[in-house]
Amino acid sequence: MLSRIADSLFWLNRYMERSDGMLRLAGTHYIFSLDKDVNGTSSWKPVLEIFTESEDEYLNSIENNTEESLKHLLLDTTNTNCLKTLVNKARENARGVQDLITKEVWEEVNQMYHLINQSNLKHKIDSYHGLEVMEPLIKHTVLYTGITDITMPRGTGWCFMNLGKYIERCLQTIAFTEKQLEITNFKEADTNDLLQWKYLLFSLSGYELHVKTYRSSNHNYNVLHQVLINENFTRSVMYSMQRIELYLNKIIGNEINEERAALLRDFGRLFSKVRYMELDSLNKETVPVFFEDIKAALIEFNQRVVQHFFSYS
Repeated sequence: MLSRIADSLFWLNRYMERSDGMLRLAGTHYIFSLDKDVNGTSSWKPVLEIFTESEDEYLNSIENNTEESLKHLLLDTTNTNCLKTLVNKARENARGVQDLITKEVWEEVNQMYHLINQSNLKHKIDSYHGLEVMEPLIKHTVLYTGITDITMPRGTGWCFMNLGKYIERCLQTIAFTEKQLEITNFKEADTNDLLQWKYLLFSLSGYELHVKTYRSSNHNYNVLHQVLINENFTRSVMYSMQRIELYLNKIIGNEINEERAALLRDFGRLFSKVRYMELDSLNKETVPVFFEDIKAALIEFNQRVVQHFFSYS
């Protein structure tokens, strides 16, 4: 497969997965912010810090303004991670590989593109209809995932799409969990209350699984177990890394050279940090260090992947 094609497929799924994550987090925050007793604060700054690179001064000026925060997250193209930019980039990548994706996948990306580029979205957000704007977009990100899964052929292109998807998903889970722990100042002993974790679990679409799976009252341990090493949770770090390993091995196959062997070793070392971790060892001192190490190693691995397969300079 040409590196240009692999590159487009990889980033198509990364941009769509990032769009999905942003919409779930923004939708969760929007609903929870209506009940300050549950969320503790209506500030949008934690969401903005994850999905924007704007200056703190600007974020501070809009953090308590739901309408301005939503416009910055969804529509403001000066924010390179805004939804409009992400969907536009996804569509550009999809258009360049139309021969390798199905008609249904292209049409779903195109639907998202037309939805986010509607001229009346700013007016709707200013008219306090933010959830009305987000709900159809959330629906289409779910449709994209399902349509891609049931229509795409399981070739090399599929493997590159999923490699991008699960790298993005793993980084999101780490970022969301880090931010939740940062909000509580990593004081896990003071947050052994499931209500304090509902925001994170809903943002990761994992609340229902949590209440059906975990029966003990040690909610701190249970939540960290779920987001880190629960192999049945599709947004856990463990699940994502298992899929990264699967698709990386499929792409490489038997064509192993020195550089590819080094790439496999790098990921193996990263995966081992999660696979063989001792969850009981995590506390308010070690948790932030652990997450930072995993995130930095995954970003470095991602850079090596794109340099090797896509000929980035």
